[in-house]
Amino acid sequence: MIKIENLSKVFRTEEVETAALNGISLQVNEGDFVTIMGPSGCGKSTLLNIVGLLDSASGGSYLMLNQEINGLKEVEKAKVRKQNIGFIFQNFNLIDELSVYDNIALPLIYNNVNAAERKKKVEAIAQRLSISHRLKHYPQQLSGGQQQRVAVARALINDPKIILADEPTGNLDSKNGNEVMELLTDLHAKGATILMVTHSDYDASFSQKTIYMKDGTILTEKNNSRNVDVFVDAKEN
Repeated sequence: MIKIENLSKVFRTEEVETAALNGISLQVNEGDFVTIMGPSGCGKSTLLNIVGLLDSASGGSYLMLNQEINGLKEVEKAKVRKQNIGFIFQNFNLIDELSVYDNIALPLIYNNVNAAERKKKVEAIAQRLSISHRLKHYPQQLSGGQQQRVAVARALINDPKIILADEPTGNLDSKNGNEVMELLTDLHAKGATILMVTHSDYDASFSQKTIYMKDGTILTEKNNSRNVDVFVDAKEN
């Protein structure tokens, strides 16, 4: 599904050249739940932005769904992004002036889905995520956990093939954060492919594999075999 080989990213100004990514190679298969970890400035968010077609690599190869991404025009990238990727951000990125319903429906509007179909899809995903009773509310009327559920609903509304989560619990307390991680685990169990960036070892334990980065390179990878239910109990006691 995602295959990256020898990927590099260099940021340039008139006087300075900074290598953010250097020789990154990784593969995410359909149905995988993979976490990227590392210290601030290691390049993990830059990598996620490139995977999500929000930024471009300076070199290397990036295949998504067997399509070479590097070299695509911006309009072509936007089309691939809209059709295949759902984003979950640390800061939720909800629009305060729009109701929960309209926030969730926004990607459908961009894809020219008619009003009747939008209503059907929004109500279905809201019921799935237990926020049906909040559809007429506004983001500022919700708890952090509820706002993130709205953000997840928006990410899923177009049935994306890949979910990219950037610090999805970073602005949540432990209770709401745990609810979001359990939600992602449930989505993965139902077949979702997830690539997540986090600073949290606890959050990473929910995924199948953790990739550790430092200074723009991959240091190590490990498979996660912890029993998450046991870990949750230990955290709550």
